Amino acid sequence: MNLLIILITFITMEGLTWTIHKYVMHGLLWVLHRDHHDHSNTGHLEKNDYFFIIFAIPSFALMYFGSQQGFNYLFYIGLGVTLYGMGYFFVHDIFIHQRISFLKNTQNPYLLAIRRAHKQHHKHTGKERGECFGFLWVPIKYFKMYFTKKQR
Repeated sequence: MNLLIILITFITMEGLTWTIHKYVMHGLLWVLHRDHHDHSNTGHLEKNDYFFIIFAIPSFALMYFGSQQGFNYLFYIGLGVTLYGMGYFFVHDIFIHQRISFLKNTQNPYLLAIRRAHKQHHKHTGKERGECFGFLWVPIKYFKMYFTKKQR
């Protein structure tokens, strides 16, 4: 049952991430997210990196309070959120933005589709007219771009 809670939470986070990214990060908290798009930051960290803390606080709080209550469902929801956050960091910061050079020359269609979708997201430096706000769910058109390109 606990594994199921973690899995459902992880999957649910994709929808929440899409919603938060589109309506909060490209809305009310654009002031923190903007430097991720326009590269106006100086140094290795961006204001956008504060989202790590913003998302980690409720995750750790859920795990803490869940552990205080005999490792109930709250703990496993928090763990699912944490695992999603770790995946997000690995794919977004390390793989896509190459903060650490890793899988730079991959030929994996799924990873290439994720990378292409994210490039489309960053095509516009402003907060309007964005697309591809998700993380792991990639619209089929980005797979088609990869296969069309490979066939030429």
